[in-house]
Amino acid sequence: MRLVTTVLVSALLACPAATGARAANDGDVERLIAQRLIPGMLGEDNTGGVAVAVRIGGRTLFYNYGFAEMTSRRLVTADSLFNLASLRKIFEALVLALAVQRGELGFDDRVAQYVPELRQGGYIRDVTLGQLASHTSGLLLPSDHPPWPTQRTALAGFIGALNAWTPDAGQRPGRQHTYTHAGYVLLQLALERRFGAPIGDLIGQRVLKPLGLNATVLPAGPLDSPQIPLANAVQGYGERGEPIGIPGNQQSYYDFPGTGQMFSSARDLATLMAAHLGDIPVAPDLQAAMQFTRRGVVRIGPRITQALAWEVIDPQAGAAGGPTIVDKPGGINNASAYVGLVPDRKLGIVILANRGDRMPHEVARNVILPALARF
Repeated sequence: MRLVTTVLVSALLACPAATGARAANDGDVERLIAQRLIPGMLGEDNTGGVAVAVRIGGRTLFYNYGFAEMTSRRLVTADSLFNLASLRKIFEALVLALAVQRGELGFDDRVAQYVPELRQGGYIRDVTLGQLASHTSGLLLPSDHPPWPTQRTALAGFIGALNAWTPDAGQRPGRQHTYTHAGYVLLQLALERRFGAPIGDLIGQRVLKPLGLNATVLPAGPLDSPQIPLANAVQGYGERGEPIGIPGNQQSYYDFPGTGQMFSSARDLATLMAAHLGDIPVAPDLQAAMQFTRRGVVRIGPRITQALAWEVIDPQAGAAGGPTIVDKPGGINNASAYVGLVPDRKLGIVILANRGDRMPHEVARNVILPALARF
């Protein structure tokens, strides 16, 4: 199968006039992406497609490879909608940080203040909103690790599981790092209760609309199959190239509204990336909130610090002049996604693939972003 590739240079995000030197650099970027990233994303069978956006030198470059849907041979574009999987968390963390900036709630507020059903629990009563957003709550429910649940949990069951949950001996909220999807489902619920609005509306009104992310959407549902295909969404494929669901397929371990996945395009996420890098005008409180989400909270490895949804990756030992990377991976069985920033170089990359378990963060952290930082 011939690998289909299209390359676009955005004229919308502060692109200066072309020069010979810049054109050569653009070619270097394209070769880096095509040779070091794409083969691992598509696999030997070239199933599916990948949309990439690179922010470098005050401009955005778009690279599109392969197919949004194999049967119809529909091509991936910068406007194709991909499942964001856990990239959704950076939006919820931003809603929280913005509310903190505006004095509408506190980072250290206990979640039971907003979800009063949790006051009857034990451990959960002391968990704060900030601990949920930084994965330091200590929560670890069945939806957080294999073997994955085979049935979805209703809201009453979720509350019951939280009230009954007990940690390992000696654990206390805020004293350990445990990556938890359930923690962000609870954060969603607390935000909805505080503001009296669905999480999709909160993200839309407070983040998407102000930043002009017009294509990004959190579908209201349904989570049950069959679904109605989401317009302009890609078909998702599994690790072995098998189709999973329909375009716009949502998955959740929970059976209440707002617990599915968000969808966005490389073009929209390029705008979000440019906003985080300070390359486009953003309201001061929203800019401060974005910076707040990228601030490290707890060290979780020799090179990694957990922020609010984001992770901060220190330079590799011995890599002189290597960049500090702020990033967020995401992935489910039919989608892989990544956003990585190098704030001090005003550099970043978005990677969206309609194939599961591709792990783009590994090559982005260790190869692509360090190489881009040297251009």
